[in-house]
Amino acid sequence: MKKLCRQAAVLIASAVVALASATVLARDFRSADVHNKDFPTNLAVKFMGEELAKATGGKDRIKVFGDSSLGSEKDTVEQVKIGALDMVRVSTAAFHGIVPESMLPSLPFLFRDIDHFRKAIYGPPGDKILAAFEKAGFVGLCLYESGARSMYAKKPIRNLDDMKGLKVRVQPSDLWVSLIGALGASPAPMPYAEVYTGLKTGLLDAAENNYPSYDEAKHYEAAPVYSETLHVMSPEVVVFSKKVWDTLSSEEQAAIRKAAKDSVPYYVSLWEAREKDSKAAVIKGGAKIVPAAEIDRKAFVAVEKPVWDKFASTPELKALVQEIVDTK
Repeated sequence: MKKLCRQAAVLIASAVVALASATVLARDFRSADVHNKDFPTNLAVKFMGEELAKATGGKDRIKVFGDSSLGSEKDTVEQVKIGALDMVRVSTAAFHGIVPESMLPSLPFLFRDIDHFRKAIYGPPGDKILAAFEKAGFVGLCLYESGARSMYAKKPIRNLDDMKGLKVRVQPSDLWVSLIGALGASPAPMPYAEVYTGLKTGLLDAAENNYPSYDEAKHYEAAPVYSETLHVMSPEVVVFSKKVWDTLSSEEQAAIRKAAKDSVPYYVSLWEAREKDSKAAVIKGGAKIVPAAEIDRKAFVAVEKPVWDKFASTPELKALVQEIVDTK
């Protein structure tokens, strides 16, 4: 009996030690985002965390910090670079200055439609873009679509004459500065969180974004005319810190990559619903929509061609652009 009691005590002690070790090793990876907690990007990364927790038996999880609570996109990218933050979801524009391949999906009028976008970005070209992040100190996990971006202001924008002289908010990126400049407007780089005030005070004449962002930030209150120029379909990207990544086991790395991949179809379903709801919401809020059929797309495309040549400036980048164009 005493021997059995000693064996039971040993087993209990071993179990306690194992549980304590698991608790010590359990980790919440912190992920930042500028959008609110109910935005599709945040919900998708939360889903990613749930899938990761299932795969690791609760050992690894992801905690999402939205509403720019950990800083602007630029701030959080810098934190991820040095390993102070584990991961981040940002627009690919946040990487234009450090990952040249990240610029390519933002080339104006690159994608024929959303079907073309999905085949390219969720296919081999997208995989090549994600792989390019590693040389800059990041691990590219997945790309998320963000619809087509369009112009909004206090007046309709149907042609190039309507763009002349407008001070337009752009993401802090040389590509975006060139894109807006080619349209005859004056680009104003500015963090997302400051755009509403800029529009409201007249510091900005216009901005550009997708329907969900136009709705979420209530930009329609200050710039009530949304013109469907559909000029760019730049994706979002989720990246992990290479410094942190290299401390993880191969099993953990594989689990994170799979969770990220599995989050993409979940995100797409959320995004499609959000786009539809947001368009209805801004119209209800008083926004006027200028449909794509009324936009002089041909003229817009013509003035943006030099932007392609400027930023797809190496044989490798040109080849990747051509691969995207040729995707059927």
